[in-house]
Amino acid sequence: MCGIAGIFHTEGLKPVDPTRVRAMCDAIAHRGPDGDGIWTAPGVGLGHRRLAIIDLAGSPQPMASADGAAMLVFNGEIYNYRELRRELAAEGMQFHTDGDSEVILAAWQRWGVDCLPRLHGMFAFALYDLRERTLLLARDRLGVKPLFTATLADGSVIFGSELKALLAHPSLRREIDPLAIEDYLAWGYVPDHRSILKGVEKLAAGHYRLLRHDRVAPPTVQWWDISFADRERGSEADLGVHLLHRLREAVSSRMEADVPLGAFLSGGVDSSSVVALMAEASTSPVKTCSIGFDVAALDESSYAETIAQRFATEHHAAMVGADDYALIDRLAGMFDEPFADASALPTFRVCELARRHVTVALSGDGADEAFAGYRRQVFHHGEEQVRRLLPQGLRQPLFGTLGALYPRLDFAPRPLRAKATLLSLARDGNEGYARALAVTQAEQRQALYSADFLRLRGDYRAEQPFVETMRRAPARSGLDRAQYADLKFYLPGDILTKVDRTSMAVALEAREPLLDHRLVEFGARLPETLRVRRGTGKYLMKQVMRRSLPDEVLFRPKMGFVTPIAQWLRGPLAGQARAIADSATLARTGWFDAGQLRRLTDAHISGTADNSRLLWQFVMLDRSLAGLV
Repeated sequence: MCGIAGIFHTEGLKPVDPTRVRAMCDAIAHRGPDGDGIWTAPGVGLGHRRLAIIDLAGSPQPMASADGAAMLVFNGEIYNYRELRRELAAEGMQFHTDGDSEVILAAWQRWGVDCLPRLHGMFAFALYDLRERTLLLARDRLGVKPLFTATLADGSVIFGSELKALLAHPSLRREIDPLAIEDYLAWGYVPDHRSILKGVEKLAAGHYRLLRHDRVAPPTVQWWDISFADRERGSEADLGVHLLHRLREAVSSRMEADVPLGAFLSGGVDSSSVVALMAEASTSPVKTCSIGFDVAALDESSYAETIAQRFATEHHAAMVGADDYALIDRLAGMFDEPFADASALPTFRVCELARRHVTVALSGDGADEAFAGYRRQVFHHGEEQVRRLLPQGLRQPLFGTLGALYPRLDFAPRPLRAKATLLSLARDGNEGYARALAVTQAEQRQALYSADFLRLRGDYRAEQPFVETMRRAPARSGLDRAQYADLKFYLPGDILTKVDRTSMAVALEAREPLLDHRLVEFGARLPETLRVRRGTGKYLMKQVMRRSLPDEVLFRPKMGFVTPIAQWLRGPLAGQARAIADSATLARTGWFDAGQLRRLTDAHISGTADNSRLLWQFVMLDRSLAGLV
């Protein structure tokens, strides 16, 4: 796990200033405190910050191939590198180190871009071929590792593991993209198809770019996609055996490290499953770390303690309280772009805790996307059955009218909060699911924007690319399309961004075994009845893990890594909430209606509405913009 940065000239072999590459690397020094390196040649410069995990002394970067004809900077881990090394060595390739970086170089020289499907793991890398004078930029299948790029006015392409690496280059323009603001308010993050700054791009998951000197930068190429178009055949028992094998394989392959290794443990199904499988594969106690909250209704630490005792782990726990709000400026600095998933705060705290004891931590992220574990996916599955029974011409006027009349009941028991479901049923499945996932609905955003911003936004709506992702999904059903969109849109934009930035901020490597691509592909082929059954998601996974985990962990209502922001903004942080409407940074943009922001704040603090997520979005937007412009 590391940080990479570099410069590539697409208009000739102009020299690259190594001090600029070094400045870009220094901006992401937190990602790699164990070493650094810079390499330049006519037209190209590569930089690296290293967090040593495997082959601690023998794999410095930038790394040259055995014959010196290619150079690599690499962020991530290749879990099948030993098998690839044996295969390549049998074909005559030479190796001088014991790590995975040199295997990537050899794989490129043997197979070219066709090496990418052979790499199992998480990665973002830049590989320069001195003979072909090409630069390959590549990102792993599911987007676990990030890669930002930008083309400057002189035609050079700069890249880095985080936006702050690009910001260290003096020629990067710092102009906010107003469409990114629309995206951010809709989703709570800036999705991978856009960046907060105009001209900056994120290389999409499962894509690569092959750059050449003296040529216009080519478009990205997709080298991997997930398909829900096929179905596994077999009995529930047989498919369960197959799933368990895949789970074991995914976890055990991610337990190799030459440094201390442990796991995040929330006490939910996914992290508990990972810990159970780690304990099964380990000869020593697993090191586990968990975070609790000072609001009892949202605290899951007792479940984590139950799992820790069950598997006799070396368990470490800490609490998050309202005073952790003081971290907000540090959080904004970690993400560069505005990022309003409030669970980033406890995620950072658990990463801090873990780093005191280990250098690598396994997480439970990915199972909800792969096996339909989100409540919204289960609801969508049920709504799709209604849609099949009632035509759109009947649903739209019926449910649209009911949804418009039904009150917003933020604090009522969940079964009574039917407004969102009614409004969703009035739309087609793709639009309905986009509405279910959005943090802020289109009509609410419309009311928040100023007339000037509405002109800047034009006809664009944040839901449009999400709906299009669902429509083009290789899928059979509405549930398939929802999971596909979560894997391609929500997972890299929110979940993996959160874990990458918070873990790397403390130089901790986070690994996601439940995102092993073979496991995800198997989940996508499962019959719907083995993903959702009787209103429960992740059905087959839960049945398989009953051999190891108690039912009170497997079948309790899903909570997620929820932060008590609503309570904090109504109590000890009410003053911070009231300050949002008067923010000088937001006021300078001229994008928002300050009166509407005050009304939202007053309604939340008085308890007549729960506007905490939206208020938190504006808090994080305010802090992020202050650091960018």
